[in-house]
Amino acid sequence: MINPVCFLEEPSAKEMLQGLFPRLLPDDVTPFIIPFEGKQDLENQLVRKMRGWQTPHSVFLVMRDQDAGNCETIKAKLAALCAEAGKPDAVVRIACRELESFYFGDLAAVEAGLGLRGLVQQKNKAKYHAPDAIGNPSEELQKLTGNVYQKVSGSRAIGPHLNVDQNTSRSFNVLVAGIRRLVAAGQALA
Repeated sequence: MINPVCFLEEPSAKEMLQGLFPRLLPDDVTPFIIPFEGKQDLENQLVRKMRGWQTPHSVFLVMRDQDAGNCETIKAKLAALCAEAGKPDAVVRIACRELESFYFGDLAAVEAGLGLRGLVQQKNKAKYHAPDAIGNPSEELQKLTGNVYQKVSGSRAIGPHLNVDQNTSRSFNVLVAGIRRLVAAGQALA
């Protein structure tokens, strides 16, 4: 059996993944999901936590937001930290701009999770056509939902509704592909 281990920037990412994983992982696989207290905390502790992980057949996912940084630079830095920890095969994923970009890629999930109506037709607005290009998606999502969306509780509510095969956020689709690759690699280890 494989043991997916997820090191995440923040608790809201944990809530989203907990809702998403039942549709991506085999029934007999339970992931370890470890949220940190922001990107600096993640980067400062990643090598030590990864090196110290002792559970056999573990495969690793590291995820954080891009925010205003350069996506390629951030990913390269995290990949270098994984290699330093002896886990060069870890899957590193960056949410382009923020986790909330994933939600703009599937406004039906936001509607269903938050119990709102009328959001799906918003996807036709030009500013939502490219969810990963929205400047401040968490703030934008709060506005769009009339402040119903809150980071942790909103991610918990929306995660189970995210469609893993039809999302217009490229970074979400790259995350899903990475998780699927991680599972396949982990099954080859077991």
